[in-house]
Amino acid sequence: RIGRLSNNDKMMTPYCASRICGLSRSALRKSVHCFKKNSQARLFSTQDGSASTSRRPRPYIQGEETHFGFESVGINEKEGRVREVFESVADSYDVMNDLMSGGIHRYWKDYLLDVSAVASMAQAVRKFPGNELRILDVAGGTGDVAFRFIDAAGCPERSKSSGEDCISVTVCDINPEMLRVGEKRARERFGSSLLDETKALSFVEGNAQSLQFPDNSFDLYTIAFGLRNVTDVDMALREAYRVLKPGGRFMCLEFSQIPDPILRQIYDTYSFNVIPGLGELVANDRASYQYLVESIRKFS
Repeated sequence: RIGRLSNNDKMMTPYCASRICGLSRSALRKSVHCFKKNSQARLFSTQDGSASTSRRPRPYIQGEETHFGFESVGINEKEGRVREVFESVADSYDVMNDLMSGGIHRYWKDYLLDVSAVASMAQAVRKFPGNELRILDVAGGTGDVAFRFIDAAGCPERSKSSGEDCISVTVCDINPEMLRVGEKRARERFGSSLLDETKALSFVEGNAQSLQFPDNSFDLYTIAFGLRNVTDVDMALREAYRVLKPGGRFMCLEFSQIPDPILRQIYDTYSFNVIPGLGELVANDRASYQYLVESIRKFS
């Protein structure tokens, strides 16, 4: 599914097995599992506008273990295991995305761009000197989402002028190999002035659970196909809230389950029987793509 969730409404558009969740900063705060001890229930808005009460959700991490695909691992082990996966697939990551999804991942990312309204926000910011638009793309490694923001905001054209751009996109990823591939792609596509002179685009190594940026730094936080790889999702959401400015927005693009049982069976058959084989053929790495397939089921 692809959909958009705000703090006032909820709208879902059926489409394959991906979903976009967009939250205002204030709504993000309500979604984080950090309630006071006497908080026993939460109020949710349903699709028909009525309210329903639910027990507070359980913490994402419970006990000393978590999942790495279908395997149970210690909570201190998962981060290193995930790092190894993306180190292994970094150079073939973008090609494999096209092969695995038949190019549909491009549609999902284009839709994320559309609902983010980056193009209209950038246009407004450029009209009034002194304003700025700061975007953080977490787990953005090879730059696929960030490049869309850069193009939509007119940063390549602005890079032909001197001085720093009032619009900036920061790609933050825990894996230096993914960042290496992303920066190489960026310099080949946009040239070096965008990164070195106008500083509209930057690549920063960092952990979603403990971001190195100051409080209230960004207008938009995005994470595409990365949240399920984080060891403690609650910590990542708290960090997203911390670095967002008041009025900022959180947008997550992630896989979900297909509700139709027949389509789900077809999707599962394809996922478990074809994708690991493609990984072995193209990236010489079956195990990493087996993990990626399993991680979708454990997260969603």
